[in-house]
Amino acid sequence: MSNLISVNVPDIGDVSDVDIIDILVAEGDQIAKEDSLITLETDKATMDVPSSEAGIIKKIHVRVGDKVSQGSLILEVEAAASGSTPQAAEPAQPKETETASAPQAVAESNAAEPAVESVTAESDLVIPDIGDASDVDVIEVLVAEGDSVTKDQGLIVLETDKATMEVPAPAAGTILALTVKVGDKVSQGHQIGRMQTVSSSSPAKSAAASSPAAPASSNTSAVTASAPEMNNKPTKTAPVPEHPQMKKRASGGVVHASPSVRRFARELGADLSQINGTGPKDRVLKEDVQNYIKFELSRPKATAATGAFATPQMPEVDHAKWGPVEEKPLSRIQKISSVNLHRNWISIPHVTQHEDADITELDAFRKSLKDEAAHDGVKLTPLAFIMKAVVYTLKAMPKFNASLANDGENLILKNYYHIGVAVETPDGLTVPVIRDVDQKGIYQLASELAEISGKAREKKLSADDMQGSSFTISSLGGIGGTAFSPIVKWPDVAILGLSRNKMQPVWNGKEFIPRLMLPMSLSYDHRVIDGADAARFVVHLSQTLNDIRRVLLK
Repeated sequence: MSNLISVNVPDIGDVSDVDIIDILVAEGDQIAKEDSLITLETDKATMDVPSSEAGIIKKIHVRVGDKVSQGSLILEVEAAASGSTPQAAEPAQPKETETASAPQAVAESNAAEPAVESVTAESDLVIPDIGDASDVDVIEVLVAEGDSVTKDQGLIVLETDKATMEVPAPAAGTILALTVKVGDKVSQGHQIGRMQTVSSSSPAKSAAASSPAAPASSNTSAVTASAPEMNNKPTKTAPVPEHPQMKKRASGGVVHASPSVRRFARELGADLSQINGTGPKDRVLKEDVQNYIKFELSRPKATAATGAFATPQMPEVDHAKWGPVEEKPLSRIQKISSVNLHRNWISIPHVTQHEDADITELDAFRKSLKDEAAHDGVKLTPLAFIMKAVVYTLKAMPKFNASLANDGENLILKNYYHIGVAVETPDGLTVPVIRDVDQKGIYQLASELAEISGKAREKKLSADDMQGSSFTISSLGGIGGTAFSPIVKWPDVAILGLSRNKMQPVWNGKEFIPRLMLPMSLSYDHRVIDGADAARFVVHLSQTLNDIRRVLLK
């Protein structure tokens, strides 16, 4: 005979409507009292709910994501008939002296098995490898003497000037002593306490030891049959990742993490759903968050909308409900550029200063050299002259030819003039660098511009070709537009945007005369450059372009 017994949520304190983040058993599992059934998570802690009954699970009434309170029904178990338990003990009292020895030995062996096969040991708790840090502050002690802990459970929390981290338990056991407290400083190898661990032999050994006595009597068979059944219980509950709930979580379901880890992730702007947990039951640890941040910062991602610099995630939109759509993947250049542009835009405080430059005489001078340059195989463009004028202005205002140091407290002034030039390609925008512009003539610059632009369009640029700039120019003159706000290309502190030049009437004090005007847009890092300096820069550059002979003065 058997009957179904309801297992409900026990007293869990003052909380109610608590989220279920994990189901640790499945229908058909055999459980014992105090076996963990589900994991609950409040805004302050996570907790496993133990079973109040033993038996075989017949039906589970909850699923991951449900909310429960004290008394909520979790599952139903089928308890074995009351006569089964005494039957298992009968071999310990044989009727005949001749046959008593075998079953009695089995019963005594099973009765003594926990004591004989369980081995206790004591070991020191020491600080593991924590990198280059030493004398690290203990900011929280998570356990007390006498507490039982599981493997990898946090013992104490350390804080360096860069991050916080938990020191995990090396094994499951009981805390015997703690020798640290909040405010202490520890380093790798520092002893923080002692713990006691308990180990036991494998279930297979126990089953093998009892099998020779099985033929002695039918009652003995009952004993040997019950041993494998009980030993199978941990086997069913141990491989938790195979449960459907765990697979659902791994593919975007509920994330397992302690409140302290969730707070740590929020402070760093990390999305826990994107992090693979290495703790027990795939729980996300602080080390996982740290490794995720390091990884994300070291590689370009598919789009700029994810990662450590992510903005709040946009809702999913089904564009096809309003009409036909076509999905086209971004090119590799677009993927990399999107990450860099997004990072630069949100991490650099941008301001843009606009100014028009009169390039009437400069363009007339360029056209007068056009045939001569063509004879030498050079296509003379205005950009070569503008690059020389920019270097002339950078020498006068070196703050624009600089980078902000990583500490944010120093400025790195550069004594070289490597100008990055944005080039449009079929796959996206690239920014190759022309080096030592101050040491090259107009013809050489024009030749290098044509060469490197060709390499960019043919996808032959090397990584070195696109690194080391000290200032950047982005020209849209061949397309059009009156002004725009280019994004500063880190680690530069400024970028000059050029729009299409056009003839405009300019008042000379007596009359309006036609002048060829070039719209300029200077975007700059406001942490390094203020508005007054930016205005002086574009005015200086405008005057230089108005009379290109100025570059001969220095």
